[in-house]
Amino acid sequence: MTPLHMRLAERLVHLNFQMSTAESCTGGMIAAYCTDLPGSSAWFDRGFVTYSNTAKTQMLGVQEGILEAHGAVSEPVARAMALGALYRSQSQVSVAVTGVAGPSGGSLEKPVGTVWFAWCINGQCSAEVMHFDGDRSHIRDATVIHALEGVMQRLAQHS
Repeated sequence: MTPLHMRLAERLVHLNFQMSTAESCTGGMIAAYCTDLPGSSAWFDRGFVTYSNTAKTQMLGVQEGILEAHGAVSEPVARAMALGALYRSQSQVSVAVTGVAGPSGGSLEKPVGTVWFAWCINGQCSAEVMHFDGDRSHIRDATVIHALEGVMQRLAQHS
C-alpha cells in the first residue's frame, strides 16, 4: 500500500492545494512526516509549532479569552489554531492538533491521551476529539496518523 504521505501529496497536487500545520502536542512531527517526502514543497507550505499558549496567540492569533475559557486542549482552540494556520499561510488546507501526550499533565476532564483535532479546507472547519492509549511516543505517533488521515478524508469530498 502507498504510504499515507505519498497519497496525501498526490491528492493535494491533483487539487493544486497547499497544506499547513498547527501543532502543539506533536511538536512539529506532522510537518516533519510530510516533508520527509522529496518534492513536498509542491504541496506543503509551512508548519507552526505552537507548544505554549503564548505561541498560539502570537503565531496563530488564538485569542487569550478562548484559551482562558476552554484551556489549550479544547475544540475552540483547535479550531482557532487551524484557522490561524490557514490565514497565516498560502494554504487552502490546514490541520491543527492540541492534546495531552503525557506522561503528566492530564486531568479527570482531559486525561493523558486526549487530543483535539481541527481541519480546515478553504475556510470550512471541522473538529473532533480522540483518546489514545499508550505512552507519550505512541500518543504522538497516533496523533500524526489520525491528523493526516483526517486531511485525506476531507479532501475526498473535493474533485
